Amino acid sequence: MSQTAPLLVARDVSKTFGARKALDGVSVTVGAGEMVALIGPSGSGKSTLLRSISGLQTIDPGKGEIEVFGRAVQKNGRLAGDVRRTRGGLGMIFQQFNLVGRLTLFTNVMLGALGRLNPAVALLGWWPGAEKNKAMAALHRVGVSDYAGQRANTLSGGQQQRGAIARAILQGAKAILADEPVASLDPVSARRVMDLLVELNSRDGLGVIVTLHQVDYAIRYCRRVIALKAGKVVYDGPASELNRERLIDIYGPEIEEAFWEGGAPA
Repeated sequence: MSQTAPLLVARDVSKTFGARKALDGVSVTVGAGEMVALIGPSGSGKSTLLRSISGLQTIDPGKGEIEVFGRAVQKNGRLAGDVRRTRGGLGMIFQQFNLVGRLTLFTNVMLGALGRLNPAVALLGWWPGAEKNKAMAALHRVGVSDYAGQRANTLSGGQQQRGAIARAILQGAKAILADEPVASLDPVSARRVMDLLVELNSRDGLGVIVTLHQVDYAIRYCRRVIALKAGKVVYDGPASELNRERLIDIYGPEIEEAFWEGGAPA
């Protein structure tokens, strides 16, 4: 996996669900160290695009193709044979945290190391000492090491989401794909999660692609914003140039609902 190659190259990507075109000829390139927000109204295709980047969703047959760090993920509606290897370099963060509720937070984070451990050893919970130390360091970094021994389903949403980020750190991810990571959180927890993503991008050099319903968060935390509407890219540029007129064109009368704090810009 070349770190000099772009994080993402998507060419003419389409995805159809029944009669609905979720993605319609989308082409985007994201650099290896960029932090980019995907925005757009509900049903615009942003989550479908993110799932397609990771290979969790196949795209329509045709000329569309997706590459991550120079390696093919899918082409012509078919996943690449080594897509699992490519996916191993992507840390996935979801709206609903994707932690196993009955397991401790520590064990959930340790699952991030499965790609490099003997499955039998992992199944029995015989984690190598070095990996356990890395897991605790990751939990400490995101501020939830005190809850390591607690079952995940007893934690707050913000604590669970920070645990999911710790798992991606332990995984050794080269980039983060975050699908509405703050949609289920209160504003204080949401800011903590977004601050962590910014830190991983600025301090560790990880590329970040994050879908956000909250446009004010996209503008605050990401320098570049890609907006989708009805499956098409309708804006791709600096967050600072997303003025009210452009946002009205993207969101229409629902513009005020796309903001958590302070409302839309003038």
